[in-house]
Amino acid sequence: MDRSGQPIPVLLVHGIRASRTMWRHQEHDLRAAGHPVLAIDLPGHGKRLGEDFTVPVALAAIDAGVTSLGGRVLLVGLSLGGYYAIAYAATHPDRVAGLVAAGCSAVPRGVLLHGYRLLARGIHHLPDRGLWLHETMARRLLPAAGARDVLAGGAALDVMDAGLRATSTLSPLRSLAEYPGPVWLVNGALDHFRLNEPRFLAACQHGRVVVVAGATHLSSLAQPERFSRILLDITGQVVSYRP
Repeated sequence: MDRSGQPIPVLLVHGIRASRTMWRHQEHDLRAAGHPVLAIDLPGHGKRLGEDFTVPVALAAIDAGVTSLGGRVLLVGLSLGGYYAIAYAATHPDRVAGLVAAGCSAVPRGVLLHGYRLLARGIHHLPDRGLWLHETMARRLLPAAGARDVLAGGAALDVMDAGLRATSTLSPLRSLAEYPGPVWLVNGALDHFRLNEPRFLAACQHGRVVVVAGATHLSSLAQPERFSRILLDITGQVVSYRP
């Protein structure tokens, strides 16, 4: 709720190679609870396939979504979307009443990022640019409904390297330290992107960690009911502060 007692609007930002459709379950649950909600596509993803992925354009997409919801939101991002949600909150604290950064508690550079970029380049050289692998992994690692949701918006097969390269220029620890509002670091218990979780928590001015039991990296898809309950609990805690 905001200070007027109205349900806080919620903006949802997806992970790499996915799209806004990965949030279908959470969109339904948030709307059912009365929250205005919008899931956006980042450049190079979903309805924006073919667009170049850059930091300014990704942040502009978030800004446009915030504006469409009235100018102040609970900002929720997972994985790639989490890093850009953190960056946006730091530079627009007056537009972010609270921040949920899911699956992004690892510094996006060094060995972890280099390994992902090498893997992405190898997959991109497959005859189908990795489409079969992408779809097969989604169906094997996620519940049926989660796989349907993440695949419904198509696969952003050409964005991996550019997206990872752009993300390596972000400074999430510094951005978390600059953002004065409440932060929830939501991570799957089995998520390898929890690598630097203590550092991320320590960087927050007002932060807490929420662990999704039994979930891997894509916690909103692996445990959709639990993730929705976490978001609904957070919406009840957000107060529309003015920094």
